[in-house]
Amino acid sequence: MDETLVSNLFHNDLYIYQCGNCQCESGHEYGPAIRDHYLIHYIHKGKGTFSVNGKTFELTQGMGFLITPQIVTVYKADVSDPWEYSWIGFNGPKVKSWLKEAGLSEEHPVFEHKEDDTIDLCFRKMNEARFAYRGGDVKRLTHLYLFLLTLTESNPNPVVPDEIPDKSIAYINEALRYIEMNYSLGLTVEEVARHLGLNRSYFTALFKKEYGMTLQEYIINFRIKKAQDFLTNPELSIDDIGRSVGYCDIYTFSKAFKKVTNMSPRDYRKTLQPSKNCFY
Repeated sequence: MDETLVSNLFHNDLYIYQCGNCQCESGHEYGPAIRDHYLIHYIHKGKGTFSVNGKTFELTQGMGFLITPQIVTVYKADVSDPWEYSWIGFNGPKVKSWLKEAGLSEEHPVFEHKEDDTIDLCFRKMNEARFAYRGGDVKRLTHLYLFLLTLTESNPNPVVPDEIPDKSIAYINEALRYIEMNYSLGLTVEEVARHLGLNRSYFTALFKKEYGMTLQEYIINFRIKKAQDFLTNPELSIDDIGRSVGYCDIYTFSKAFKKVTNMSPRDYRKTLQPSKNCFY
């Protein structure tokens, strides 16, 4: 089984490191410093400067700037009219391409949006979500996505892909997404092919050529990987876990599990229990 192929589906597209808001004092300066993640500041009022790669940008209300990982930057509040800004720090496997679509990169780190107060509200809502009793993380992510979408839709220079992805790769990516969403429903190869509007034999051959395993093998491996995750929860029975990953009876589930891992679900669960001889 290709562990990388399956594990890639569990990576978050976007995760937040930090967010906050500050009314800076006159002449307040931060840097030179680097970050290990992406960081965006948005100016609610006032003004200041942002310096990166030998360039200095004069920024005012309705503007913002991007700090990219491992790049030295300095930013400073104006002496007479110091800025109030909000910031959001984030990262993820798709962030760089999303920022590019929004017109932001190391080469183009500054943006401006003065058409309406959408972005201003996005940052204020992200900060409010820090104190939410429930759903704070979801609210922050929601407004971060909305911020990126607003910049993307208003980008005067929309990104044109370097090349159009091969159609077969697009089919395979859609199949992986469909499996991730429906693996618990007794999904079959025929259903995946039908969803794609392709002949079953044609797509299974295409899939095997690309990944070196049949589509059926991939679906089974995906289910067993999920089952392994569920087995870490001692409150779930083996029967419960089997049904949760798409097997209607424990015999079929145990047989599939053993074929992939060379042990039964029960024996696998035992390997997760700490040894009584361990010392901490």
